[in-house]
Order: sequence, then C-alpha cells, then structure tokens
Amino acid sequence: MKNLLPANGFLSVISQWFSANILALGREMRLSYLPPLMVYVAAGISGLTGIVGTFYVKEKLGLSAEFLAMLGFWMMLPWALKMPLGHLVDLVWRWKGLLVYLGASLIMLSLLIMIGLLGHTEAMANMASVETWFVISALLAPIGYVLQDVVADAMTVEAVPRVDENGQKLDPDKRKLMHVTMQTLGRVAIIGGGVLVSIANVFLLRDAGTLPEAEKEAVYLFVYQLALIIPLVSIFGVVFASWLQRRDMKRFLAQGHSRQEAGVLMGLHSEPPSINWWILGGGLVFTILSLGVGLSRISGGEEIVFIISMAIVIFLMWRLTGELEPDARNVLVGTAVMIFVFRAIPGPGAGSTWWMIDTLGFDQQFLAVLSLVGAVLTLFGMFIFRRFMAERSIAYIIGFLTVVGTFLSAPIIGMYFGLHEWTASVTGGVVDARFIVLIDTALESPLGQIAMIPMLAWIANSAPEKLKATFFAVMASFTNLALSASQLGTKYLNQFYEVKREVKDIASGQVTIPADYSELGHLLITVTIIGFVLPLITILIVKHSRFRNA
Repeated sequence: MKNLLPANGFLSVISQWFSANILALGREMRLSYLPPLMVYVAAGISGLTGIVGTFYVKEKLGLSAEFLAMLGFWMMLPWALKMPLGHLVDLVWRWKGLLVYLGASLIMLSLLIMIGLLGHTEAMANMASVETWFVISALLAPIGYVLQDVVADAMTVEAVPRVDENGQKLDPDKRKLMHVTMQTLGRVAIIGGGVLVSIANVFLLRDAGTLPEAEKEAVYLFVYQLALIIPLVSIFGVVFASWLQRRDMKRFLAQGHSRQEAGVLMGLHSEPPSINWWILGGGLVFTILSLGVGLSRISGGEEIVFIISMAIVIFLMWRLTGELEPDARNVLVGTAVMIFVFRAIPGPGAGSTWWMIDTLGFDQQFLAVLSLVGAVLTLFGMFIFRRFMAERSIAYIIGFLTVVGTFLSAPIIGMYFGLHEWTASVTGGVVDARFIVLIDTALESPLGQIAMIPMLAWIANSAPEKLKATFFAVMASFTNLALSASQLGTKYLNQFYEVKREVKDIASGQVTIPADYSELGHLLITVTIIGFVLPLITILIVKHSRFRNA
C-alpha cells in the first residue's frame, strides 16, 4: 500500500497541473470569444495547401530559391499595412465585418486560380504563363488574410466584456486575466487549425510520392478544392458575432437600460474616433509607392520598399505613441525592438526543404507527419509554458528561445555532413534521417508561439479606448515588417550561397538545371550564427538603455 503513495502523489500533481493549465482555459472560455476564434481558425487551416504548394513549385515551376525568397518578401508586405487598416477598422467599427467578407473573397480568388492551374492548365497558360498565375495567387492570399486578421485582432479586445451579465463593472485584474485567456485561445485556434489540416494532409497525401503524375495532380487539385472551406469559416465568425451583439442588446434592454446605455455597457463605439490622416495618408503613400516600385521592376525594388515602409511605420508609431505615458512608451519601444530583431532572423530558404526531399528522401506524407507533430506539440507547449509566459519578461523569453533554437538547429547541420548516416550505422538503421528530424521537430515545436502570446496580451490590455484596432495594429505592422526583413536576409544569403534543385523541361523531360546543394552546409551554419548572436546583442542593448520591455 505504501508503494502506491508516491504514484498517487505523482498522479495528483499531474491532475492538478492538467486542471490548472488546460481545464482552466476551457472553464474560462466565453461565448463572446468564439467570433474572433473562428477567424483565427480560418488562418490556421490556411496551411492545408502548404505541402502541396511546396511540391507544386518544385515539380512544375522553374523558380529559384532566391526568387521564392523575393516573392516571400512581397507576400509579407501586406502585413505591414496592419496599422492603417487597424485605424480604418476603428473608423468603420460598425461595418468591420465587411472587411472580413472582402478578405474571404480574395482568399477564394487565390484558391480558384490554383484550382484552375491544376485542373485547366492549358486554358490558364493561354492567358498568362503558369508562373505569372502562381505569383498572382501567392500575392492575393496574404492580402485577404491581413484584412481578416486586423478585424480579428480588434474583435479580441471587443470579446472581453467590461461588465457582467447584470451590467456590473468587472474587476480590472479579472479583465486582465480574460485578455490573457483570449490571446492564448487565439493562438490555440490558429495552431488547432494547423493540427486539423496536418491530420487531413497525412490522410490525403498518403503514398502521393508513388502515384502516377496524373493521379498526383488530382490529389493536389482536391486539396485546393477542399481549402475553399477556409473563407467560409471566417464568414461564419462574423455572422455569429452579429447574433451575439443582438442577443446582448436585447438582454440589457430587458433589464431597463436605454439603447445608448446598453451600447456603453457592451463597449460599442457611440461615435468613431477622429480620423488620423497621418496614419491613413501614410498607409496610402506606402501602398502607392510599393505598387509603383513592384510594377516598375527596378533593381533593388524590395530594398527601396522596405526602407520606405519602415520609415513610414516608425513615423506613424511615433505619432500614435504620443498618446501614451512616457513609461508605457518606453516599454512599447523596448518590446518592439526585441521582437523585431528576433523575428527578422533570416532562414535558409526553400533550398533546405528541396535538399530534404531530394537527398534525404522526404516525401509528401512524411512532411505532412512532421507538420502534424509540430502543430500538436506547439499546441501542447502553449499549455506547458503558460505560467512561464505569464511570469517572465519578453527579454527573458527571447533569450531562452534563442539559446534553445540554436541548440536544436545543430542536428540539421549535422545531417548535411552525414550525421544520420553514422547514427543509422551505429543503431542498425533506427536513428536515421527521419528519426532525427522527427525528434528535432518534436523538441522545437512547443517553443513556436511562446514569444507572441505575452506581447499580444500586453497590447490588448494596454489599448486606449476608441483606438483598439489602431493600437493593436501598431505593434503588428512593425513586427510584421521584421518578417519582410527576414525574407530580404534570406534572399541575400541565397545569393551568396547558391542552392539549386533539379529542374526538368515539362515537355521533353530533359534536365535543364542540375541539382547543386554543395553550399547548403555553409548557408545553414551562417543562419544559425546570425540567429544566435543578433537577438542576444539586442537584449543587452535594450537592457542598458532607457527603454524597457513588457
């Protein structure tokens, strides 16, 4: 009987942890959280076409790793427009659902183009080249997701009530906890959507690598057709939000409140904020200049657009942060700089995935399994590190992620130099390339969202009244520009270390460009060194300046 006590004690600890970190989140769930969560779920399931898109580019298009990195820059650029779009949401608060409908339309159009390329290739090619259609599709989708995301961010602030069901004002500490719960659930929704599509990909892409070409294309086509559900999910979220608002209005009216009083209790805008022409004008100038530079195809276009957009966003941030207290402003700047540098670290680009497919033999289904493992463990990691995220500063969290991320990048570098061949020979083939990548993904994935949740919760809790979406979008625009900087860095590294996959002529089947992964090892090492050094230096600089972090 005594031997059972330690086991019972251990089970009790596990039970308490499960209740405090997972069941508690479920208990704190409110119906008002559901509308923005539906929009976030739509963003999560957008990854349904990710693996198919990777193989489509590799097998059908002759685009280089450098070009794909450049395309990635333009795909990230719409996210820098979150600040003027956020202010637009504040101005048209009552009609913000229309932006979700517009975003859903653009996403649907992007998917229909890919469906056309896979199902009616010749007809599409007669109007424009396949590469041109692919680029148009790739650029339309992020614009749609940005429009939806900026509304969802504002809806997360609106979803946290000011009063209880009887109209009594809620305690500030309770509202702060609600904001943390809302932001955590938002990440759960995005990653949960990723889990769903990863499971779907494992099933849909089974044995895809061994199928005849026609059957493989049919599988790809079906995946894109299935993805048409994505815009419908976000539209449902907006429709449900309208129903909840009408329900709450009826309840407060039944309690004897006037319609105006009910609107105040629900946190509805009685009148829009004054138009900030600096923000709207800056956004318009940014859009015109970006389109002009992009369409002119001048040399160094990405760099010109990045510098201009960075200058505009920093200027608009300076204008907006004038409404904050000096301490809050210093926290905003210090936090933004650290998050920016952390997210701006360049990656190896598409060449790394091509190498895994060609050299290590990773097929569609194995990449789908990796995606599933990563999504599930990322979701699990958010619960494991929930207390860690709440109690630690963002500087501590970024430093922790930097050190761990550097350590976990070592196995991939090792495999380039034959680590998997040695481990397979020692273990009788058990610890091969797939085993190493699976374990590495399992260890790295839980860390994926740790840096973002405390930052988002702090923004939501600090947002000034009538500028909820604008303030939320300020940080988003700046930190999303970091992803554009990351793509630029990836492009430069791929120019210096040239990685080529095998490209065949579709008509003749002749190899036009032979595969060359000889410089990939140096690329991987360089990316790892940059990813370790820059964030730690930035943390030290911020810590010894007048700026602070959340």
